[in-house]
Amino acid sequence: MIIRNKDKINSPETIKQHFETLGYICSDAIATSVYLACHLQKPILVEGPPGVGKTELAKKASELLSAPLIRMQCYEGLDEAKALYEWKYGKQLLYTQLLKDQLGDVMRGAKGLDESVSRLHQFGDIFYSDEFLEPRPLLQALRSEDGAVLLIDEIDKADQEFEAFLLELLSDFQISIPELGTVKAKSKPIVFLTSNNTRELGDALKRRCLHLYIPFPSKVIEQKIITAQVPELNDELKQQLVAFIGELREMALKKVPAVSETIDWARALLLLNVENLDHEWIKTTLNLLLKFQDDIEAVEPEIDNLLKAATKEG
Repeated sequence: MIIRNKDKINSPETIKQHFETLGYICSDAIATSVYLACHLQKPILVEGPPGVGKTELAKKASELLSAPLIRMQCYEGLDEAKALYEWKYGKQLLYTQLLKDQLGDVMRGAKGLDESVSRLHQFGDIFYSDEFLEPRPLLQALRSEDGAVLLIDEIDKADQEFEAFLLELLSDFQISIPELGTVKAKSKPIVFLTSNNTRELGDALKRRCLHLYIPFPSKVIEQKIITAQVPELNDELKQQLVAFIGELREMALKKVPAVSETIDWARALLLLNVENLDHEWIKTTLNLLLKFQDDIEAVEPEIDNLLKAATKEG
C-alpha cells in the first residue's frame, strides 16, 4: 500500500495521538496492532463484544492513512459473487441481441464443426472481459491503485465456506477468477476483519491475521471517549454515568450496554438538560441502555442500589 501519511504511523504512540485528534480513544494494544498491521502488511482480526469500536477502528484508520475505505458487510449466505465480482448479465444479453446479425459473418466460411465451435468461443470470450465485469468490495480493494483500507465486517456471520474462500486473499493478496485468471493486488490493502464471536473462526483464518481483542474499556478510557464524543457534558455527570454503566455490566443481562450505548445515553442526558443522575432520569432513559425488555425489568428494581454503588465509586 502506498502510505501518504507515514509520519502519522511511525510509532504506536504517534498512532494513538493521531487517533485521539480524530475522536477515537484507544489503548496501547490497539495502537500497537494498527502499527504492526501497516508495517508488516498483515490483516488484523479484531474481536470483541458488539459496540466497543471495532468497525470504527477501521474507519479511523482509513482517515489516518488518507486511504479509501471499502467495506464488506458479512451475513449468512454471502458468496463470492456478492463479495468479489458479478458479470453484468443484462448488458451481456443486450449486446448479444445487438450482435446477433453479425453471427452469420463470424460463421461464414467455417469448415466443419470444430472450426465453427472455435469461432463461437472467440466470439463468446468478448463477453467475459472487464467491459462486462462488476467488481464487488474484495476486487475493488485489490484493484485500488494506491491501496485502500478493506473492512470485512462481522466475518463470524458468514459461512465457513466463505471464510475458506478468503484465505487466498488474506495470505497472498490475490483472488482467482475462473474467466480471467489470478488477480493480484496492485497495492496491498490494509485489511480489518471484525468479529462479535457469535461463532468460532477457523484456525487457518486466524493464522493469517494479527489478533486484537477489544474489551469494554476501563472507566478512565470510557470517560475520555465521552469527553471526545460529547464534550459539553459536565465532568460530574460523566463520571456518574460511566460508573453506573460499569455497575450494569456486572449484572447477568442478555445484552450489557456497550460504548455506543454510553455515547447515546450521554447525548440524551445532555439534550434533556440533566445535571445529575437520579432514579427518575435513569428509569426514564433506561431503554437507551438496554435493548431487551427482560433486562429493563430486571434492572428497574435495582436502580437505587446501582446508583448508590456508582456514586460511591465515583
